[in-house]
Amino acid sequence: MPLSTQSQADDEQYALVASMDNARNLSNILKAITFKDHAIFSATPNGLKVTVEDSKCLQANAFIQAEIFQEFTIKEDLVGFQVNLTVLLDCLNIFGGSTVPGASTALRMCYRGYGYPLTLFLEEGGVVTVCKINTQEPEEPIDFEFCSNNVTNKVILLSESLKEAFSELDMTSEVLQITMSPSQPYFRLSTFGNSGNAHYDYPKDSEMMELFRCTKTQTNSYKMSLLKPSTKALALSCKVSVRTDVRGFLSLQYLVRNDDGQICFVEYYCCPDEEVEEE
Repeated sequence: MPLSTQSQADDEQYALVASMDNARNLSNILKAITFKDHAIFSATPNGLKVTVEDSKCLQANAFIQAEIFQEFTIKEDLVGFQVNLTVLLDCLNIFGGSTVPGASTALRMCYRGYGYPLTLFLEEGGVVTVCKINTQEPEEPIDFEFCSNNVTNKVILLSESLKEAFSELDMTSEVLQITMSPSQPYFRLSTFGNSGNAHYDYPKDSEMMELFRCTKTQTNSYKMSLLKPSTKALALSCKVSVRTDVRGFLSLQYLVRNDDGQICFVEYYCCPDEEVEEE
């Protein structure tokens, strides 16, 4: 990869250097969380976490493990900055996001530290483009306090079945109601839109259900406008984990395979629209 021939002396000045042979592996996963302009980047030796939030009700996180990158060098335990995600995606696709077999854009992403821009070196077909994107001091992401100890219900589904449900449910509904229960209907999605009420049920022994672990009956509603951005992640994913905690907060974890077959994760947290209803 020509970009890797940059002098090692240049690298000394950077707090973070991350390179990959195919920039699409980064841009695709970032598209799955693009619903606001700004994103918080947090880099640790384990990899990169990118966070986008909306009005303290919705948070999306993309996790890109260090192994996904061909090179991932970090000088500190934590390197953080905020950047305009729309601008970053425009830069990553500067060569048109080629889908031609064998053609890919190589990426080298460098960040020097507080006050410095995020510098991208993009190379395709021997042409190198350098983009510098202004960064800001990162805001502290909201802590939704969603911990596994407080999870009451959890199912893991093949994404295909959830895509099918979303295509059949009435998206004019203001809310999506999710019922999870150890007894029937087990896992139900409900909408209340212009064309009436619609329910989509999953039997717990469905072949689309990889895991069913529900301890109590919970019915919660979530604003459809908040959930719609997560369908971008759903479209890319092969599996999805749906969890609710004792407060009715929702966690959607999407397992995404990139062009090279490597696994990344996208997680959405959403707060309930109403008080938890219990039977």
